Amino acid sequence: MDGFFNWLGEAIGNVIRTVVNGLHAIFGNLWQAIDGFVDGLTGSLGISDSVFSIAVLVIGVLLLLNGIRSLIRGGVIGGIVWLLLGLLILSWLIR
Repeated sequence: MDGFFNWLGEAIGNVIRTVVNGLHAIFGNLWQAIDGFVDGLTGSLGISDSVFSIAVLVIGVLLLLNGIRSLIRGGVIGGIVWLLLGLLILSWLIR
């Protein structure tokens, strides 16, 4: 009886180890891909790779997108304001 439960415990342990190793491989490679993307993006723009810089970059791009969307809908003044705000933030970030 002791041998059966020993075998069962080893089998369950091996299954859990396989699942954990597979998830580690998937998410480890995903993390490396994200890290490479952020390094390439920040390196080409000449900004630091801090969370604050990335957040300001995202806000600036969103402002530019709002400006373009406003221009497409016909709001010229609103579009120009959004575009100028986006350009102001991005020009402050990218030197």
